[in-house]
Amino acid sequence: MFADLHLHTNFSDGTYTPEELVMHARRHGLSAVALTDHDTVEGCARMSAACRQNGLEFVPGSELTAELDGVELHLIGYFIDTEHPRLLGEMAKFQSVRQNRIREMVARLNKLNIPLEAEAVFAIANCRSPGRPHVGRALVQAGFCATLDEAFERFLKKHRPAWVPKFKISAVDAMALIHEAGGVAVLAHPGLNRSDDVIPLLVEAGMDGIECYHTKHTPSTCERYLAVAEQSHLIVTGGSDCHGLNKGKPLIGTIKLPYSHVLELKSRADEVRRSRLTPRPLANPPVS
Repeated sequence: MFADLHLHTNFSDGTYTPEELVMHARRHGLSAVALTDHDTVEGCARMSAACRQNGLEFVPGSELTAELDGVELHLIGYFIDTEHPRLLGEMAKFQSVRQNRIREMVARLNKLNIPLEAEAVFAIANCRSPGRPHVGRALVQAGFCATLDEAFERFLKKHRPAWVPKFKISAVDAMALIHEAGGVAVLAHPGLNRSDDVIPLLVEAGMDGIECYHTKHTPSTCERYLAVAEQSHLIVTGGSDCHGLNKGKPLIGTIKLPYSHVLELKSRADEVRRSRLTPRPLANPPVS
């Protein structure tokens, strides 16, 4: 039994619907999948239903963009309560910032005499959590660029003329929010974010796990983070980080995480929930 615990749909910057993603997961022989769309749980209900219909186990999740000591980090919350009021309230704020970021990108493109409209981007995104790939697809659809790669190279990559910095929540606040929603906080693809120096700080602040297996981690990178996980007593996770067709060839099926890691995640999620339900002792207990 295998799992892929890092997947995106068209409810953020992927191209597959939840139903299409589950179909591909089943075709690749996966037994469990996690939906980890950016700053949203909007697709979780449909993903859960599709998994039930196809005999797959579903792990609800979301990927939050965070920052610690100036380092950008991506933190995934697994087994979060997708109806948790404060989680949904904070995500609504993140989504509003994402939408404003799209408007700013379009404004910068307009200054370059590219008459793209923000509403065209939102129509393509058709979700609450739009991102740069939607701007790129709008540029291609309107004929301003031939390919998505060209759109990023000319306009949307960091330090290109239409690039706008992301909003980043404090990593400590992100982990606290995940835990409050009953979830497990895991650092995604640490090898891509050069986050080694801040991992001890994250562990000290309550991080639960680390994504060792990732499509862009080399075997040596994977081994390095497995050693970090063992040393710091972190749960090990992994996933393909599939975005459908947005990044060329679909990646689902390239990472097959042994199901035992899902069981460890479940156990940790149970611990988080129990700790939230355990009454805290009074600072000054009454004298009987």
